Amino acid sequence: MKKIAKIRKIMLSVLCCGQIAACGCCAEICESDCPSILETAAYSTNSVELLILMYHSVKNGIESDYSVTPETLKCDFSYLRENGYTSVTPEELVQFVYDGKELAEKPVLITFDDGFYNNLAYALPLLEEYNFTAVVNIVGEFTEQIAPVDCHVPAYSYLTAEDCEVLLASGRVTLGNHTNEFHHRESRQGCAILPCEQESRYHALLWSDLTHLQDFLTSELSFAPIVFAYPYGFDCPESVPVLRDLGFLLTLTCYEFTNQIVQGDEDCLYGLGRYNRVGNMSTADFFHRISS
Repeated sequence: MKKIAKIRKIMLSVLCCGQIAACGCCAEICESDCPSILETAAYSTNSVELLILMYHSVKNGIESDYSVTPETLKCDFSYLRENGYTSVTPEELVQFVYDGKELAEKPVLITFDDGFYNNLAYALPLLEEYNFTAVVNIVGEFTEQIAPVDCHVPAYSYLTAEDCEVLLASGRVTLGNHTNEFHHRESRQGCAILPCEQESRYHALLWSDLTHLQDFLTSELSFAPIVFAYPYGFDCPESVPVLRDLGFLLTLTCYEFTNQIVQGDEDCLYGLGRYNRVGNMSTADFFHRISS
């Protein structure tokens, strides 16, 4: 319980002091004929539509369903800025819902899953260039065990703890918990409960896994994420009590829809939808797919 109290204290510190710089908008765009997704978006003082984008690896070479080139990412950022989007942080979303603070009229939450080193090498400079912020959701075993063995290769390496510290220090990036050892699809689907698995046993396993990563980040970086991203998007209602008890205030899925964020409704930050940014698709086509 002392560890959980410490984590929650750090979370409150993050919310009060702010880990990420404010962001702005306006410049040229790579795809001038892109439609604006939020042209008809509903907005009021107590609710707003939130677009969440999900990226993975950012590297040179052939693109895939989970990899885009830095040039593609730059075009996407140009589109967002040209169309009046403001990137927002998880802390700003929490403050909007919990405290009634103002939020940008066209907010977008930019996320990167799995904690690839190229998020630091290629994505961070673009976040700085466009004055954007992002969430990088890391997998504990990737950062603790795999990254130190073969680090700092943009094509495939993962972020080390020291790399994560650089991201946090930039003021552009916050970290999310993507589980410690549940980013697999062999014995179970991500961190989802198994058929016929006792709920109490599942809660204990999930608690242990997520607490390990929270404790590691608290120890190494004095930082505890308030964002949880389901591996492969496999969410389940049985996970919610554990996530709430551990102090997560936002949870991210892989279901593709635009979110309605409402002041006073804490549940609206759970089970958020995201659009996966596949490669081999132009910026215009990608955002057109979302809008239609």
